[in-house]
Amino acid sequence: MPSKAVPTQRQKRLGHELRRMRVAAGMSAEQAATLLGVDRGKISYMESGVRTISEERLRLLARHCQCDDEKYVAALVTMASAGQGWWEQYRGALPQGMLDVAELEARATRMRTTCTVHIPGLLQTTDYALAVFRAVLPALPEHEVAMRAAHRRRRQEVLTSAAAPPFVCLVHEAAIRMQFGGPRVARDQLQHLVDQSETDGVIVRVVPFAHGAFPGAGQTVLYAEGPTGQLDTVQIDSSHGPDFLYGTEELTKYRAHLDRIEDLALSPDDSRGFIRAIAREL
Repeated sequence: MPSKAVPTQRQKRLGHELRRMRVAAGMSAEQAATLLGVDRGKISYMESGVRTISEERLRLLARHCQCDDEKYVAALVTMASAGQGWWEQYRGALPQGMLDVAELEARATRMRTTCTVHIPGLLQTTDYALAVFRAVLPALPEHEVAMRAAHRRRRQEVLTSAAAPPFVCLVHEAAIRMQFGGPRVARDQLQHLVDQSETDGVIVRVVPFAHGAFPGAGQTVLYAEGPTGQLDTVQIDSSHGPDFLYGTEELTKYRAHLDRIEDLALSPDDSRGFIRAIAREL
């Protein structure tokens, strides 16, 4: 099978799961290589996401690792055999992390996000997104700004697809009040946020200033649920690009964070009223 020099986040995650399965069973890399009929180096490539693994070999490994969770194994098979998505047309033109986020969203079964200073990308208007990208340092050429905005619009189609995953957006009042692009753009963005909150499968809830402190303040977090709980992923925005977390303790921590923020947030109806009130001030 051909190898790839730069694995995608999905391929890295698959490799991580293969290694976790092997180590949990007490199987050495040499034993795994013998079992699968490959040399020791190929096991390392598989576990780093650089080399693919066939369904036959994956299921063979799972059986010998006493992994009898068929739903989990089937999900790994799907990860290993996943075809290319629309985001591939941007490969080489946009950072890898942006493509990985699009694929994560496209394959999620449910998503929750919390944002402190800006509206989440899946709910941004084009003008708002352009303003966000024009604020990047070092400054981007205008054609790159336009390309990133087009990519973001394409990402948003996940919420209107036939298999759209439920999406819960927990947005802080600070983000509601930030005027990316100026008052008109901000006002249009808030109306769009209200409109989106009234569509099936999308829930928007606001955390007001008055509710004080909350866990993970300042972070933009996406919690993407996978086909099984073991395959959930946390994606965190940072100045150097997206970070992806999927350790058991990390998943537990961020589920608790989001649960707590939901406890603090206004109801969906009260949130719509809150957003409309701020829009009228612009």
